[in-house]
Amino acid sequence: MKEGIKMTNYQRCSRCIMDNKSDNTITFDNTGHCNYCTEALSQIGKVYFPNEEGDKRLQELIARLRKENKNKQYDCIMGISGGLDSSYLAYLGAVRWGLRILALHVDDGYDTEISKRNIRRLCETAKIRLVTIKPDAKQFNELTRAYILAGVPNLAAPQDNVLFACVYKFMKEQGIRTFLSGGNFALECILQRGNTHDANDVRNIRDINSRFGREKIDKLQLLSNLQRDIDSRLLRIESPRPLNYIDYNRERALKELNEFCGFEYYGSKHLENTLTKFIQVYWFYHKFNVDKRTSHLSSMIVSGQMSREEALKVLQEPLYDEKEMEEEINYILKCVGLSRNEFESIMKASPKQHTDYKTSSYIKVRKTLIRITRILLGMNK
Repeated sequence: MKEGIKMTNYQRCSRCIMDNKSDNTITFDNTGHCNYCTEALSQIGKVYFPNEEGDKRLQELIARLRKENKNKQYDCIMGISGGLDSSYLAYLGAVRWGLRILALHVDDGYDTEISKRNIRRLCETAKIRLVTIKPDAKQFNELTRAYILAGVPNLAAPQDNVLFACVYKFMKEQGIRTFLSGGNFALECILQRGNTHDANDVRNIRDINSRFGREKIDKLQLLSNLQRDIDSRLLRIESPRPLNYIDYNRERALKELNEFCGFEYYGSKHLENTLTKFIQVYWFYHKFNVDKRTSHLSSMIVSGQMSREEALKVLQEPLYDEKEMEEEINYILKCVGLSRNEFESIMKASPKQHTDYKTSSYIKVRKTLIRITRILLGMNK
């Protein structure tokens, strides 16, 4: 088999556990290693520094934030969801690094009781000021309903877009340019590219809503890639990822948070929100044959937190509790205004891709424009 040739028959990577069951972008080399883990491993030492170099970069970041914001009330903004990554970063920032943090939580109406407790306990114990923003519930649910009817993979696009739009708007209003992101290499270095789409494609969002929506979405904050890039250039808004500067270990982080504030784990990555959980373990799996655990577990294999054999054992476990999921689906359908019969018809219908609807032209040229801009500004090192 030649390197880089896409497989027509089923194949699973011999190093991580990514497979070609639902992803036409995956390729395998002549050793059976996939492009995902090969690319991720090549990034260690480029974006991930779980060593002295990382500590140096972290200390430089902390010192810069303190200096830049010495005359302000806060050093940075952090988003907090009640999930592990954002909670651990907030804990480190406030308790270990001594940063003055303004925590921002976007409540879309689907927070689990566990996430609510985690947010409250963490902010109270770490003495972090928390600001909660609630998007217009009717329009948010109507947009989510439109996405379900459209039958596209990234059902979380409205959720993710509205979240970051609210964050960016708040940062500009407060005059704070640094958003410390909980995004990280250790648990997210592998993300499937097939059956997904850019959440910042506002043209796609508006087109899907115009076709399937029943309401305007003029009360929702939306953020396009173009606006995000403009903000990063003109307003110097940045989103550093400090978890890439430490040896970030899931089990160790959970233990520390539990001992610090009674943090509770919610079962798996991204399951701290009912809507996100439905998308991750039900919608993707039953509509697009995508088991999101393969990406999450493969990331842990690459970062040395799990063996391939351990990951394969996890895949043998049920994706979710049937009774619990049934209750959660009924709750979501009630919120978005869909009957069970309508939902079952949608699940049986042929899946769609985001490209079946209008998409942003900017996305296609964005990488090239950014690269040219960096060259012109002398930032191409």
